[in-house]
Amino acid sequence: MKIRTRYAPSPTGKMHVGNLRTALYEYLIAKHEGGDFILRIEDTDQERFVEGALDIIYHTMEMTGLKHDEGPDIGGACGPYVQSERVKSGLYLDYAKQLVEKGEAYYCFCDKHRLETECKQVMEGKEIIIYDKHCLHLSKEEIQENLKAGKPYVIRQNNPTEGTTTFHDELYGDITVDNKELDDMILIKSDGYPTYNFANVIDDHLMGITHVVRGNEYISSSPKYQRLYDAFGWESPVYIHLPLITDENHKKLSKRSGHSSFEDLIDQGFYPEAVVNYIALLGWSPEDNNEIFSLQELIDQFDYHRINKSPSVFDMGKLKWMNGEYLKAMDPETFYPLAEPYVKEVITKPYDLKKIMDLVKTRIEIFPDIKDLIDFFEELPEYDVAMYTHKKMKTNTENSYETLKEILPVLEAAEDYSQDALHSLVFDFIAKKGCKNGIVLWPLRTAVSGKQMTPGGAFEIMEILGKEESLKRIRKGIELLEKKLEA
Repeated sequence: MKIRTRYAPSPTGKMHVGNLRTALYEYLIAKHEGGDFILRIEDTDQERFVEGALDIIYHTMEMTGLKHDEGPDIGGACGPYVQSERVKSGLYLDYAKQLVEKGEAYYCFCDKHRLETECKQVMEGKEIIIYDKHCLHLSKEEIQENLKAGKPYVIRQNNPTEGTTTFHDELYGDITVDNKELDDMILIKSDGYPTYNFANVIDDHLMGITHVVRGNEYISSSPKYQRLYDAFGWESPVYIHLPLITDENHKKLSKRSGHSSFEDLIDQGFYPEAVVNYIALLGWSPEDNNEIFSLQELIDQFDYHRINKSPSVFDMGKLKWMNGEYLKAMDPETFYPLAEPYVKEVITKPYDLKKIMDLVKTRIEIFPDIKDLIDFFEELPEYDVAMYTHKKMKTNTENSYETLKEILPVLEAAEDYSQDALHSLVFDFIAKKGCKNGIVLWPLRTAVSGKQMTPGGAFEIMEILGKEESLKRIRKGIELLEKKLEA
């Protein structure tokens, strides 16, 4: 049996991290076994449709590398792959009528007033509508009369009120529920559209889906799905319900977190491949302790039996670390175009931007980190001369002042401001002075950067700044130190 999985998003906005994980796992399950991965758009809930959301789905799939084998944009043997287009053929209504003929579903003509006054119950402190099967007892004549009169209706699933229903999940095992807990869910709405639950089952069967992967919040609905498969006499798919993704406070990851969607993360400067890698580990663990995987390596190693049942915590710190590892390993040709826009937000002077990007490449976790690291190149910041004092380097205001005054004429006489030339020049000076390296290097770097932490040492910084700007900043440092000493 060839494995066939499907990702079936609704075009209702940005792609939530949980939805992306579902898509990724479905993709990996299929590709690990040489199967097919299908994209299906479930847009039966027209009220929730968001303009442009379909483009977000396609763009996200492209950026993450989750290439589908069949779908609305590329076609396939089981199309159309958009549910609203499938509605036009009447297939969902036809299947619902089959269930009516079997006694597994029935027409319901109850209006909103009756549902809210006679079917409303309080469950766990919440008011919910649990249908009382009122219309199940209508005669065929009454049903035909209502239909002929054009009375609005829905078609409901006819679930038993006695006994139990059991379905099997690959992670949770056999799950059994009392049938009295199963509400008669709506299959066809009053507008003629199928509900998500019903269309989902019909399409999965018609498209030959073998493995259904979804969040464990759908476990409570699965008995109703199972009863539909049984009612039609169809073989049910393999169910895999995924654990919840929570924030660091163990609460459901929400839009308010600012990083609940793939788009949010990309906008915050994360690299798509790193995001995919991290999301793969939110609920699944490999056999070894490795944490960095390419998409192909994930395909090779992914075994859905190793998915955990416990909730997974979305740890932003861990994602940033992983993203940083991707940036460190990135070749310059890939890194430069991605980093350059962030550099240009800060740097307007004609410096060698590639040299600046080389400095920050191994020192950032996400691209926006670049700006705070390099802003001193554009303009020397106001800084406290207390920075010249460093216990480990054994520097203070006095010896830093002396060092900068002594080295200034040496640097003024130099013509070659390349990193290597500056290194030789300064270390010759250190040798003649007979002092520790830090006595010279710390005040020199402080003077040319005005910052305690920089992405490179004095020589790398001075090479980028050039002779004129470097000397200007060193003279400024001498001036500030002199004022401090005179005070």
